[in-house]
Amino acid sequence: MTARAVMVLGTTSGAGKSWLATALCRWYARQGLKVAPFKAQNMSNNARVVPGVDGRLGEIGSAQYFQALAARQSPDVRMNPVLLKPENDTASQVVVLGEVRADLAAVPWRERSERLWPFAQDALQSLMAENDVVVIEGAGSPAEINLHASDYVNMRTAQAAQAACLLVSDIDRGGAFAHLYGTHQLLPAEERALLRCYVLNRFRGDARLLEPGPQQLMALTGVPTLAVLPLWRGHGLPEEDGLHDEGLPWQRGDGEAAASLRIAVVAYPRISNLDEFQPLRQLRGVQLRWARSAAELAGADWIVLPGSKHTSSDLAWLREQGIDAVLARHAAARRPVLGLCGGLQMLGEALVDPHGVEGEHGEGNAPGLGLLPLVTAFEPDKLLRRTEACFGGVSDEWSMLRDVHFGGYEIRHGRSVQHPALPAATVALCNAEGEAIGWQQGSVLGLYAHGLFESTEVLRALFGARVRGLEAVFDGLADFIDRHFEPGALMRLLAEPEPRKD
Repeated sequence: MTARAVMVLGTTSGAGKSWLATALCRWYARQGLKVAPFKAQNMSNNARVVPGVDGRLGEIGSAQYFQALAARQSPDVRMNPVLLKPENDTASQVVVLGEVRADLAAVPWRERSERLWPFAQDALQSLMAENDVVVIEGAGSPAEINLHASDYVNMRTAQAAQAACLLVSDIDRGGAFAHLYGTHQLLPAEERALLRCYVLNRFRGDARLLEPGPQQLMALTGVPTLAVLPLWRGHGLPEEDGLHDEGLPWQRGDGEAAASLRIAVVAYPRISNLDEFQPLRQLRGVQLRWARSAAELAGADWIVLPGSKHTSSDLAWLREQGIDAVLARHAAARRPVLGLCGGLQMLGEALVDPHGVEGEHGEGNAPGLGLLPLVTAFEPDKLLRRTEACFGGVSDEWSMLRDVHFGGYEIRHGRSVQHPALPAATVALCNAEGEAIGWQQGSVLGLYAHGLFESTEVLRALFGARVRGLEAVFDGLADFIDRHFEPGALMRLLAEPEPRKD
């Protein structure tokens, strides 16, 4: 191993690990260093299609995809060698080096961890051999004592890389000093020795009010607090661990409320690829809401059905909430309804699951919402591809998209075809090979390609606007940590630590 490793650990999930790791990737890359991100195992239904093993395509967590771009690297499956995609509260699809491993899905958690660690370890060593710096993201907390023996994502990875570890706590939640001290104390001595600094994230107010907390924490643990990061909601990255605005009123962009277009995204339990809606939160004249009930759809101009990791169960949930009736009325009034991937499948006439992809045989069969004349069958093999697509025969409410090209990606088991007994929908979107991957009927549009709102051309056509590009977002993150870390601290993390008493 030739690289130095810097690892971002958190006292809790949602402490800010993902965005801080992204910021570090860009900061170190701007120092002229060759940088790569790494997370041994991610649990997320937000995924991207990247180069995989032996020339095949694979998928990794979206956070590592963005971190790779921030590091000015091409993303590949080694950067997130294990991805768990939750399908229900007790089961996940297991993706290893970008490919689904059905044989590992049923293996008990602790035993499975031991079988997965060699893949993660090999990927880490490979990245360490090719780069100057590897920025590693942990998962949850490293001090979950019930899981510590089988946890390879946090301190086992840290030890393998001899990483300089930052421990981040969300001070906006309260209890930050207790979280930091408790995490430090629950780690074995050899793991505590890897902690190089604490970071207080999402601070609001006068930083002088923190004193003498950091000094007392230093006296208790020997670890300094090297950064107090102000709360910054507008950094521009998608939220990794959930819906940032969930349960809040309509969220304004920069435009006046009276001129705003209101877009509601239905947030069913197994929502996936929600990160592709991040640009909508930055648009002038657009207001966004994540809706979990029929009442929360009130006032929406557009209703969007996003991707789903378990389409049939999310469709059943949608019906339980009465959202199906709202969608029917919305479409009947010729107001825009947009379905993406799993959302497209729900809009059709029927879901057919002959191979039990979504559960035991027959569990995935369900009538659709009947707003598009399509039938979707789930196939055992997952389709992964990057997609260059062009809108064709779109009309009326979606006519502004005609002839617009965009680059996206597809991750799906479902294959949709026209219902043979119903009038055909208009083919709205085709890929570069001429295959239909989008259909329109009235004001209802369904697309298989993710990434629609990440396209500058699409945003200009739909909203006459554009948002900050990713390069500006990454540079903004790097500037932010450069201002708020102690001068020289980030480069010192790459040096060998000085011996200290624990």
